Amino acid sequence: MRERLIYLLSFVSALSLVGNAQAVTMNWTNAGGDQNWFTASNWDIGLLPTSADTAMIKILPGPTIANEGALGGVVRVGAGSGAGALTVDGGTLTTATNVHMAQTVSSEGTLDMISGSMTVGSNFIVGLSGLATLNMTGGDITVASDFRIANDSTAKGHVNLDGGIISANNFQMRPQPGAVGTMNIRGGTLIVNGDMLSTVQGYIDNGWITAYEGNGTLQLDYDATNPGRTTLKAVHMLNPNPADGGSVSPGAVELSWTLPDPCVPGQPVAVDVYLTDNLQTLEQFLDPAAIRVVNKQNVTSVVVQTQPKTRYYWAVDTYIGAPNDPIYGPIFSFSAVNLPPEVDAGADIVTWLQDGLRTGSLDATVIHADAYTVQWTVVSEPNAGDAVIQTATVEDTSVTLSATGQYVLQLEASDGEYTGSDTVTITAYNDSCEAAQSVPGYQPLVGDLNGDCRVDDTDLALLQENWLKDNSLTQDWFPLP
Repeated sequence: MRERLIYLLSFVSALSLVGNAQAVTMNWTNAGGDQNWFTASNWDIGLLPTSADTAMIKILPGPTIANEGALGGVVRVGAGSGAGALTVDGGTLTTATNVHMAQTVSSEGTLDMISGSMTVGSNFIVGLSGLATLNMTGGDITVASDFRIANDSTAKGHVNLDGGIISANNFQMRPQPGAVGTMNIRGGTLIVNGDMLSTVQGYIDNGWITAYEGNGTLQLDYDATNPGRTTLKAVHMLNPNPADGGSVSPGAVELSWTLPDPCVPGQPVAVDVYLTDNLQTLEQFLDPAAIRVVNKQNVTSVVVQTQPKTRYYWAVDTYIGAPNDPIYGPIFSFSAVNLPPEVDAGADIVTWLQDGLRTGSLDATVIHADAYTVQWTVVSEPNAGDAVIQTATVEDTSVTLSATGQYVLQLEASDGEYTGSDTVTITAYNDSCEAAQSVPGYQPLVGDLNGDCRVDDTDLALLQENWLKDNSLTQDWFPLP
């Protein structure tokens, strides 16, 4: 018995040691020289971080995540007295708990979110105690708890939300006096659970959140863009379309904008418009004629040709003063991608059976797809029902119902790459009166005493039967039964 007890204690101790060995602090060294998160030799212990480890990035250059599967228990970008950087470009990073940028007062941290996704198990803090910058041009960051900018009194945190989506359970800026935190929104979106309107509006009123460096308008709503969530976007004063950071179907795309007011009322405002799929070409502006699609014209739109799966960059320069001195506009972007078919199966329907049957039309619409196939299916129906769809492979068809109750039909559209779907609910009643009474806002006719949706002799007979009868109380102090 004693030997068995010693063995069990030894076994538990061994498990404890194994557990401790699994949870370690790993430092980024870039010893492999390729800046690849997934190169084990780039980490000081020669292993990749797991969901139990603390991944410390406090030297430059930092790692790039371009593939799926990067993990961390805690990820710290900038710690001690070091500067750290992390780039996510097409890959994924999932953390069990926090992402901390600039953990200490003397540290600096930079995170470039270009594409891909980050899923943070707890808090994402841009500037825990030091200087941190999040540059986001695309992708998605999902935060299970707080997305926080400039946490401690010594922290300086800056977020440039130029594209992509940040989704969080809660959002805070400058919780401690002395902290400096800002967010500038261009083509990106911030989404927070619950009603955060007053909190976010307070940050806006304080000047902590801006749109296009003050040259745009912030759009804040609760429960409108995203049900049950607060959404914050920005629109430049030029009101670009496609929306900055948005997506369109490839092929012919109309670029449009709003002209600013001229210096001299009534004077036409000319514009130069540039379009390219190479950001550097527009930023460096070495050969503007090669990418110019509008040259000093007083227009508000132009149609351009785009290729699938390509990101485009464009800018509108305006002449509102000197004819040879344009005001340079910001660089907008959009992606030409094969959007999933958008399906509208039609409005929900109320009907009734006649001689045990009812046949009616299904009027559906599919957009964002040139060549596609469709399929109608019966998702649910009454136990005794037998919905028969006449031609299930066309949008507009008919269906025959043979029982009262609720039917749910689904229309699915596929373009070979993406699929979209929508449902329509049809409720069948015994007769037209039952159907009418089910419609929201139904008001019975005055005089319809028997509730059959018509005023006729039956109602008159009921009225005559009770004519001059009085059932008001005769006692002024009436005990209830």
